[in-house]
Amino acid sequence: MRAALIDIGNVLLTVDFETPLQELVPPQAGDSEARLRSLLEKKDELESGRLADDAFVAWASDRLGFDGSPEAFRAAWNDIFDPIMPMWEVMHELKDKGLSLILFSNTNRIHADYFLPSYDIFRIFDHAVFSHEVGSIKPDPAIYRHAIETFGLTPAETLYIDDLPENIATGKELGFEAHQYDFRNHEEFLAWLAGRL
Repeated sequence: MRAALIDIGNVLLTVDFETPLQELVPPQAGDSEARLRSLLEKKDELESGRLADDAFVAWASDRLGFDGSPEAFRAAWNDIFDPIMPMWEVMHELKDKGLSLILFSNTNRIHADYFLPSYDIFRIFDHAVFSHEVGSIKPDPAIYRHAIETFGLTPAETLYIDDLPENIATGKELGFEAHQYDFRNHEEFLAWLAGRL
């Protein structure tokens, strides 16, 4: 293996939208869970870069019934991550073995601008492919081809780790050594990885 494409959400960092964002929904606004689910309507637009950050913050605040400042919304929007330390250890091991580490994530500029400087693990990565910068989102093959062409990857010599089955399916179709990661079963991942290094 010469390189590794690594997803972020639920691979390097756990993601919990519900707890921090529920605090933005005033009690009189009604069903907070339904309001939170409604934010998914703009997820693809935001993560593909078609929707500007400020426009999303204004729209989402309205959907949640939140009348606080944009800064307060952004703070809650970013308060969703926690490190998955066993995977951080693996990333250091892969780096020590000489693999080129590439972040490969459906994300948005608000989150990327927050987590990149906030967590030390991102400093060891060589490159990043973010959906909002590329203009396409996994599992669209276009974002995978972007990574292949930009970094000269040979899929058969590239590990690909993601938590979503549909993303892994595209990776396998394109020839990557792909594994669907579950942070609750890290040992299974280690056993898979041992057979490929």
